[in-house]
Amino acid sequence: MTLTEGWPAAPEALPRPVVDNHCHLDTRIRGGALIPVDEALDRAAAVGVTRTVQVGCDLAGSRWAVEVARTQPSIVAAVAMHPNDAARSDTLEADLAEIDRLAADPVVRAVGETGLDYFRTGPELRPLQHHSFRQHIRIAKRHDRSLVIHDRDAHDDVLAILDDEGVPERVIMHCFSGDAEFAQRCVDRGAYLSFAGTVTFKNAEYLREALRVTPRDRILVETDAPFLTPMPHRGEPNASFLIPHTVRFMAEVLQTDVAELCDAIDENTDRAFGGHWPERVATVT
Repeated sequence: MTLTEGWPAAPEALPRPVVDNHCHLDTRIRGGALIPVDEALDRAAAVGVTRTVQVGCDLAGSRWAVEVARTQPSIVAAVAMHPNDAARSDTLEADLAEIDRLAADPVVRAVGETGLDYFRTGPELRPLQHHSFRQHIRIAKRHDRSLVIHDRDAHDDVLAILDDEGVPERVIMHCFSGDAEFAQRCVDRGAYLSFAGTVTFKNAEYLREALRVTPRDRILVETDAPFLTPMPHRGEPNASFLIPHTVRFMAEVLQTDVAELCDAIDENTDRAFGGHWPERVATVT
């Protein structure tokens, strides 16, 4: 394999496999290069990240997620209109109808990332986000898919809408961003909490407190690649092969064995996304 210039070096492999339950293999940042899918999966598998959830944020990305999941057995898809895209769409009802159609595909395990984002969307457009979030919840229920929630600066309203619509059987709080009290409120509703590279950031003690109070059977890990790169590579592009940094850091916070945490994350991900799917075996290490 040849790694695209500008990406961090791979860390030491994990002792047990884990799943990157949220990444964007089709997304470039700052105009940077993209790792080809096969290389990205091989590099991840070589360090123990053997399965992936490819997440769509708009119609093009959701269609691509379905297409790549059809050709790569170690990938399953999540489809949705991101809340910020939903709020600015001139064809939202047609977009939602297409997400509903895509969600019926067997390679789709989740509807998301959907939810609310009050950081990038002002009050005047938030009703559109609320409507889109409600429709995504209904789509997830209709097709028995997991619900992947994007929540930025909108904790109370996310839970209020979930409660009003009825919480789906499987809910994942993507890139969990709340404190310990909010973590408990989410867990009380049956949610899984997915921790990204942000938990390693120096100013994120509130996330570490949230991690400590999360039951071991509700913890997931993700990259949100190519964003949110964990320490010691913060500011560089992110990829699934960097998850070992996050997992080892989480094990230190929890004062637990890395292998045991890997096993818990892998089992939790199967439950959170409706069952096991095939693992990737790296062709080159």
